[in-house]
Amino acid sequence: MSFLGFGGGQPQLSSTQKIQAAEAELDLITDMFNKLVDNCHQKCINKQYNEGGLDKTESNCLDRCVAKYFETNVKVGENMQQFGQGFQPGRQ
Repeated sequence: MSFLGFGGGQPQLSSTQKIQAAEAELDLITDMFNKLVDNCHQKCINKQYNEGGLDKTESNCLDRCVAKYFETNVKVGENMQQFGQGFQPGRQ
């Protein structure tokens, strides 16, 4: 099963299709990472860089932001899978 929960029970794919699927998944993961960095940076990092490293407040904020981002992503993924199961062929 892939990172995003796709791939279980699908018909065999050709090598080209597998590469395309892997590239699409990599694009999704990269996009998610970039959004995570942008959102958490805007929320947690002071726009005036007074120090070379993160202070305790910034570090704690980033920890919470990343944890919430992934928790939300998991919940949305679970809801999407449940929603998708309702539209499987043969089910009404």
